[in-house]
Amino acid sequence: MFSSGATGPSDASSTLTTPTPAPSPTAQLPELDLRIPTSAQEVSDTTRQAASWFDTHWQGWLASGLRIVFIIVLALVLRAVVRKLITQLIGRMARTSEHQEESRLGGLLANTGVVNPERRQQRSEAIGSVLRSVASFSILGTAALMVLSALGVNLAPLLASAGVAGVAIGFGARNLVTDFLSGVFMIMEDQYGVGDEIDTGVATGTVLEVGLRVTKLRGANGEIWYIRNGEVKRIANMSQGWATASVDVQVGYKEDLVRVEELILATAEEMAKEAPYDELIWAPVSILGVESVASDSVVVRVEARTAPGKAASVSRALRQRLKVAFDQAGIKVKEEVPAAAGATGVVIAPSPVPAAEQTAPSALADPASARFRATEPIPAAKGEPAP
Repeated sequence: MFSSGATGPSDASSTLTTPTPAPSPTAQLPELDLRIPTSAQEVSDTTRQAASWFDTHWQGWLASGLRIVFIIVLALVLRAVVRKLITQLIGRMARTSEHQEESRLGGLLANTGVVNPERRQQRSEAIGSVLRSVASFSILGTAALMVLSALGVNLAPLLASAGVAGVAIGFGARNLVTDFLSGVFMIMEDQYGVGDEIDTGVATGTVLEVGLRVTKLRGANGEIWYIRNGEVKRIANMSQGWATASVDVQVGYKEDLVRVEELILATAEEMAKEAPYDELIWAPVSILGVESVASDSVVVRVEARTAPGKAASVSRALRQRLKVAFDQAGIKVKEEVPAAAGATGVVIAPSPVPAAEQTAPSALADPASARFRATEPIPAAKGEPAP
């Protein structure tokens, strides 16, 4: 009864020792059939396979697409909000000191209190442009990396390559970074602006353009200087605050200095009341005193506080008016050298002595000197003929 279901030793051993064929790699993957279907059955099978593949992957596609759309929308909204906040902040910083926000937000643009609204507006626009650019670059760059990650791109090699490239570019472009940062702080601190007369140490001129990397100047002879912001170590701005017009007035040695000073003050006060000097002269003209004394003249220094960049024009106008005032008052700017009268009664002015005739007298001209006696001939001895 057990013989029908029993298996002999030989059958068992043959069953255990028979190897099971391993599936080949090609058997695990479906073969790609690139042929064009020619029958209705093949078209149906191909359509069924495509639908099955789409049913398997559509959820992943939808999730990735929604994630990418969400990242892009969030980045754009965040960028718009940040740019609007920066615009509002810069608008408050550009207001005058009459607003209450000046003490909290205007400190970045505040200096000595002499900046006009136009200059403050220019500076605020420049700072706002830099901040908006930095914010846009940071937000959109981060969003781009997140989109690549959602698409399945491996960011590790990309970030590693970007890090190495950043280090190499940082070493190669360190001067460019220095110029950029120096330009930003120059604008924020209002060290100079377009139209200012400045001295950078290497060049002096009028500012034509202020950039984040270079500053363009127009020199006195018409040349244009391009100066890198990172190379500027010191800046002298002659157009901010106020300027000083200095005039050295020369009068004769014998003139009454009290009268001269009174005439100078009266002329300067009259000039300060006339246009356009009533707006250019910001403080009364002051006399500092005698600057130098010579044998025939005395120099008196006069100073006046003027508008920035107007010191030269005020100085020229004051010299011209003082010349007219001195002529009308009979004040001489230099004492005349007395002339000698000749035998015929004609006044002969002393002629200048050539430099060659102004040498020191020779020691041989004095008969009592030792050198003169040394040049005398030796007297002849008795009985010898004279030479």
